[in-house]
Amino acid sequence: MFDTMRADLNAVLQRDPAARNRMEVFFLYSGYKAVRKYRRAHWFHIHNMKFIARWLSQRARHKTGVEIHPGATIGKGLVIDHGMGVVIGETTIIGDNCLIYQNVTLGGTGKDQGKRHPTLGNNVMVGSGAKVLGPFKVGDNSRIAAGAVVLSEIPPNSTAVGVPARVVRVNGVRPDLLDQIHYSDPVAQELCRMHNEIQQLGLEVQYLKSEINKNSDRHKISPQSPAVTVPRGSGANGKGKEDTK
Repeated sequence: MFDTMRADLNAVLQRDPAARNRMEVFFLYSGYKAVRKYRRAHWFHIHNMKFIARWLSQRARHKTGVEIHPGATIGKGLVIDHGMGVVIGETTIIGDNCLIYQNVTLGGTGKDQGKRHPTLGNNVMVGSGAKVLGPFKVGDNSRIAAGAVVLSEIPPNSTAVGVPARVVRVNGVRPDLLDQIHYSDPVAQELCRMHNEIQQLGLEVQYLKSEINKNSDRHKISPQSPAVTVPRGSGANGKGKEDTK
């Protein structure tokens, strides 16, 4: 357990540019405190002392603002940055070297028994305000953008963006865990594609209108000519008759 706690401490120093030394992280960082207290509560939980485990986790929640159920399974090197508002459910499984920002929920859906919370693989980053709900897996080296709502499985080496979350694959390239800004947004890409199509259709409609106007001008009926008087042959009285056409 002490090796795992040391790995948690080193992970904070590696990933948080504001962290200056181990003593500062150990005594002052609420995210590290929450993980450290979870380790103790989890020991009591797996040794069937669930009341003490729950009591410890609730004390940690009041002191740090982070609620981690003692039944969750968390690997080494977890960093909870800022931490306030983070909720990690009972059957959640978190791999090694994961990074979680504030206001993240790793929760379940409904009241089903058994596995009802998500599983995070290794080297997963979950951005601030994201919600991961359900008993599915988020693959290794994946990123979940800030504010995303993930309701289905995320493949490895990918990025989930939006509500509900859509996946952008980044196969073969390990993403930068600390980058919460530079995401490829599939929703924005689709809207851009539709905008271009609408513009193209507008140009085609204008072209068809101009062709129709040209054809109508060609087939317009000219104005009626004035009446012409045509003389006829002379009548019996010797006077000629006129025919008006």
